[in-house]
Amino acid sequence: MKTRTLAYIKAALFILCLLPLLRAGWIVLSGRAVNPIEFITRSLGTWTLVLLLVTLAITPLRRLTGRNELIKLRRMLGLFAFFYVCLHFVSYIWLDKFFDLHAIFKDIAKRPFITVGFAAFLLLIPLAATSNDAMLRRLKRNWGKLHQLVYPIAILGVLHYWWLVKRDVTQPAIYAAVLAVLLGSRVWWRWQLARRQPG
Repeated sequence: MKTRTLAYIKAALFILCLLPLLRAGWIVLSGRAVNPIEFITRSLGTWTLVLLLVTLAITPLRRLTGRNELIKLRRMLGLFAFFYVCLHFVSYIWLDKFFDLHAIFKDIAKRPFITVGFAAFLLLIPLAATSNDAMLRRLKRNWGKLHQLVYPIAILGVLHYWWLVKRDVTQPAIYAAVLAVLLGSRVWWRWQLARRQPG
């Protein structure tokens, strides 16, 4: 893939990643949301999870298609996932809790879906902080080990959503199934690689 083509793809992807935020803002401002605070908070959380899964899908797609240049899109997708989770967290502490620290910490301690969601958010911070070439050079092999945190983060994200909805778990079940395929494909490829190793 040529450098100019890749730049166009990245620009288009950048715009696409912003569309869910613009759509959510439009729905709230136009008065179409029955509960604007709940809608915006859930929408931001949902798109965080979607972008995490799309980020995890890059490696399987690269393996299946042989298009190694797809890996160059992974960083942007991961950073957009962090962008959305930050907005999700801010909407919770600002719009829902009005920066009431006592209420926030009480939620984290007593509501399991908040606990796992907060844990996933904290684990995403070092990944975002090290998503640059300078940190990649500095951490070397440890960079890859650190960024394997994306796997438990995605699991916690699905669990957070599952426990949040409580009754109709159809949508979180779909995300869980997608995540199972993405993680299962990695286990399969590693098993295949181990079988090919001598002795």
